[in-house]
Amino acid sequence: MTPEQPPKVVTRHRDGEIRAYVVGPGTFGRLEPAAVFRPRAGDEVVESVVRPDLERVVYATPNGVVCLTRAGDLVWASAFEPPSDVRHGHRTDVSLSLDGRTVWVYRPDVMAGRGRADRWVVYDAGTGEVLADRELETAGHGGSHSVHPVDGSVYLGIGEGQDGSVILRGVTGADGAPRFATYPWPDRCLIELAPGGRQFMTVDHGQDDVAFHHHPGGEVLFTLSVEAFGYDPEDTCVEWSGGYLTPDTAVVTLGGERPDEEEWFRHHLIDVRTGTPVGEIALDAVHPYDGVLLGDGSWLTEGPDGHPVRRSRTAGVS
Repeated sequence: MTPEQPPKVVTRHRDGEIRAYVVGPGTFGRLEPAAVFRPRAGDEVVESVVRPDLERVVYATPNGVVCLTRAGDLVWASAFEPPSDVRHGHRTDVSLSLDGRTVWVYRPDVMAGRGRADRWVVYDAGTGEVLADRELETAGHGGSHSVHPVDGSVYLGIGEGQDGSVILRGVTGADGAPRFATYPWPDRCLIELAPGGRQFMTVDHGQDDVAFHHHPGGEVLFTLSVEAFGYDPEDTCVEWSGGYLTPDTAVVTLGGERPDEEEWFRHHLIDVRTGTPVGEIALDAVHPYDGVLLGDGSWLTEGPDGHPVRRSRTAGVS
């Protein structure tokens, strides 16, 4: 049985604000922000995370990471040195640990022109003290964190463009010191961890297949190619999106281009207990990367006004 998790808090950036939305039980349709944060003047926010109590936000910019209170007071800030004057091709990512005590930041320093290696930095969430600073063997354009819902370990997927992708995992030891490990694949993109944390989902960097792996070792449980869904791999690919609809059901996105050059995509359901496709689902998404699966049978799409819309097959949200 999946342990009960606290309500999720998701953020959106719009009109110079960081808007925090609480995704609680029974809340469907257009969501309203539960808290609004104002970044410091001049800060270009690329990613953000808000504590479950909605009292603090941590956000990343191309050149640093900042923690503010809900009232806008500065708690701490950490600048990346030297500042980057490269405007495109690199994106910082930030995540909060399961217990809220640490902040994990991916720094794409190579593409930002700051150095010869990317960095994965762990901060004390309360003080901004650097607890670990790991030099990585990557030159990524961006990264994405996923926090394990039970043991609190932190996954990081790094996209290196045509050079592939790398997946790492960080664990805080009994002594409080973070430790890091790299999975042995240079060509798999991390999509999501299962709600109960038993496994995780990856897509081949070349978009030929989707695989499901055991946590934490990464052993492959099963793999499904494009052909397994009844498509021709010559004109169809597995998108780098999808995730877990429920602990036992995953969503895999297939897409391609029709003869008239019109792009298409469809969402397929997978029973992860048996490793078999079990039909399709309509997420009401406008593009392959629009739907955000929440693992409890519901998902988010973007509304026309920039606010997320929560949907499910049973809630009847239009």
